Amino acid sequence: MIGADAIRGHIDLILLAVLEEDPSYAYEISRILTERSRGEYAIKQTTLYTALKRLEGQSLLTSREDLSPSGKPRTYYSLTPAGREQLAAKRSEWRSTRALVDRFTEGPAPS
Repeated sequence: MIGADAIRGHIDLILLAVLEEDPSYAYEISRILTERSRGEYAIKQTTLYTALKRLEGQSLLTSREDLSPSGKPRTYYSLTPAGREQLAAKRSEWRSTRALVDRFTEGPAPS
């Protein structure tokens, strides 16, 4: 299981990437995260809702109320154009971060 501390700085990137595909609601987002991580990461509901509200407050997401097929109300989240731009920036930042960390964890390059 991957600890929350290892993921904490990347929650925004993860959520934006999931929502790039389709608008979704919190429970479904949580299920997608668990499924794609093959059970190695499960987001806490408070962490998820806090992140969604933060991203919405930054105008990176919009939300709309709708009814589920069973008639229960749900809040669906979608990327805004600014959210798509932020996703591209966060992906670039992630690639650079991963490359830098790899330089330390993989050891020195052969001479």
